[in-house]
Amino acid sequence: MLVGIKRETRAGERRVAATPASVRQLAKLGLDIAVESGAGVHAGHDDAAYRAAGALVVPTLDENTIAPAVLCHVAPLTVEEACRLRPGTITVGFASPAAELPTVRALAEAGVTSFALELIPRISRAQSMDALSSQSLVAGYRAVLEAAIRFPRFFPLYMTAAGTVPPARVLVLGAGVAGLQAIGTAKRLGARVSAYDVRPASKDEVTSLGGTFIHLDLDAIEGSGGYAREMSEDRAARQRELLAPHIAASDVLITTAAVPGKPAPLLVTTAMVQGMKGGAVVVDLAAETGGNVEGTRAGHSVAVPGDGGTVTLVGMKDAASAMAADASRLFAANVANLVELMTVDGRVVPDFADDVVAGACLTSEGAVLHQPTAAALEGAS
Repeated sequence: MLVGIKRETRAGERRVAATPASVRQLAKLGLDIAVESGAGVHAGHDDAAYRAAGALVVPTLDENTIAPAVLCHVAPLTVEEACRLRPGTITVGFASPAAELPTVRALAEAGVTSFALELIPRISRAQSMDALSSQSLVAGYRAVLEAAIRFPRFFPLYMTAAGTVPPARVLVLGAGVAGLQAIGTAKRLGARVSAYDVRPASKDEVTSLGGTFIHLDLDAIEGSGGYAREMSEDRAARQRELLAPHIAASDVLITTAAVPGKPAPLLVTTAMVQGMKGGAVVVDLAAETGGNVEGTRAGHSVAVPGDGGTVTLVGMKDAASAMAADASRLFAANVANLVELMTVDGRVVPDFADDVVAGACLTSEGAVLHQPTAAALEGAS
């Protein structure tokens, strides 16, 4: 059974769905692997490395030349790519179903069994397949580096003969995987770090990394799978009011809050950014899904007048792809582990009695199995 590894074509996407190490893992299962030429170049893997791992390197994967039974990819497929797939093809990769409804419809109509890595259940047995977490880890790290590059001061405390340089004050909003990685990275760089999350259970994780957890006089909001859920506008406004003085006191603000399948919640208004000191930096990791910060633009830096100078607002785009080598290493392992779960005697045969397999399946046999996406498609008709 042939597993194909797609060369990513979306602008800004530098990751690859398989590395030579994951190719060897798949080959041990009795699967044949075909990699599109150049697929791994941005992640540090040339065609020769894939051949050495046992893969066939081909110019392209399509229905007229080499059509894989399983197609592994990183970025969501386009409508055109979905329409070219043969009925019965299995796909594994990110799908962004809430934002890519036309592609979801095309996958269903093409008779494709698609697995969306965003839908992997948040259970311990599925942790090795959780690509959202692995890529958030990379993004959280990258966000701090982006902030440190732009911040006109040191992050750590320095005591010198010429005087004392105070540490930067970093505030992280959202203490999921990305937020916790940002906290840990900023702390390792020597910053004084504080964090807030709507889930009080995050306090222990924040403090374990050396951060200070901010308590607001608000009720907790806990969603399924450890994610936060949407809040009412009244509560959101009260939260912004209570966060304003903490943001104003910060030198660096990193926002990471997300609600699966929904636009990013607005946590910070322009007025709150304008209350920060000149030279401050804001990095919005949620920029691609609408942004946690008012005025954010994915892939752009915006200058905002602050208190005594300019505040730099950075809208992150393709954060994980910016560190393609390690992001691909983790993503490829997630993909290979899911494929391995579904492989029996050298064939990928999804067992829908398995909670992980059933939970991750987006489309199969002409139907959209993920109910929120199916409802969204029906509403869009």
